[in-house]
Amino acid sequence: MGFYELALSLVPGIGDVLGKKLIGYCGSAEAVFRENKKLLRKVPRVGEKLLEAIGNKEIFLRAEKEMAFVTRYGIRVLSFMEKDYPSRLLNCIDSPQILFYKGTGSLNHPKVIGIVGTRNPTDYGREVCQKLVSGLAEHQVFIVSGLAYGIDTCAHKSALDHGLLTAAVLGHGLDRIYPPFNKLLAEKIIRQGGLVTDFPSNTEPDKENFPKRNRIIAGMSDAVVVVEAAPKGGALITAEIANSYNRDVFAIPGRIGDLYSEGTNALIRTNKASLIQSPEDILYLLGWEEGDKKPRVVQKKIFIDLTPEEKIIVDILSGIDKIGIDELALQAALRMSVVSAALLNLEFEGVVRSLPGKVYALVS
Repeated sequence: MGFYELALSLVPGIGDVLGKKLIGYCGSAEAVFRENKKLLRKVPRVGEKLLEAIGNKEIFLRAEKEMAFVTRYGIRVLSFMEKDYPSRLLNCIDSPQILFYKGTGSLNHPKVIGIVGTRNPTDYGREVCQKLVSGLAEHQVFIVSGLAYGIDTCAHKSALDHGLLTAAVLGHGLDRIYPPFNKLLAEKIIRQGGLVTDFPSNTEPDKENFPKRNRIIAGMSDAVVVVEAAPKGGALITAEIANSYNRDVFAIPGRIGDLYSEGTNALIRTNKASLIQSPEDILYLLGWEEGDKKPRVVQKKIFIDLTPEEKIIVDILSGIDKIGIDELALQAALRMSVVSAALLNLEFEGVVRSLPGKVYALVS
């Protein structure tokens, strides 16, 4: 990634949404710094204060230091315009303009599950977390979490134990590990996945950073699983964000009255999460079962009673040649499990055909 993309991300007052809009308006990050101020003023939310910040030479000095840091420690800086940037995140309006990534695994794995939960799990929570990851192992699912104490740590360790790739999304710069207790775990993750953050070096793990961290966990994942959670906390924030991104949210039910089951039970009760009890439930709801092979193609019926969801999908497919399931779910504004189930039924009916890479098209 270029120097100017990094520099633009460091300009105070330019968030991810505006940063990406400026690059689109000017054609490149470098062009933003070279653009005539009169033209930049025409961009919504760009005022004198922001123009002054863009023209501040201190930004380039900070960018040079950051480039030296990432080069020294083998950290990749991924721009949202690069192919190695997590493609699922591109569908999220507030996705980071850049990501700092240290690791070996691709962030565009075919199957990605986010697992989050309380920092104070019970024995039941740990057991369920380990069982979920173990059951996902033969399907080579990429596990994403936040490296926090508790369920996050359990999810990462279980993934490593079962030979799965795992990514830890951090709420601080890559010049430190928080909590320090997980430093050894982080080193293992780098060799079997990676560490991800949108914060530059010298960023402390301040409380306000973690909701931003949570949006990356949700955005990178096909679905988010909440194992245990109190009535308030980061895991529920992640679930809310995942819902806003039209991601599937799954929750493990718990005993009534247990503090760290109140959050998950509330998600289920308010229809903000689907109840799951096993890894097989996740595989079924996302259409990832072992028997998830192409159904035999039958002659397309002329008259088919479509559900409202199926009609939305057919209407979208009617106007294009083919489309990936992620983009289809985004355009349809439906959860992935709903889209997967609808596509499977449409395949059986001979209306839709599946192409390599979870791409779909109408049967001609």
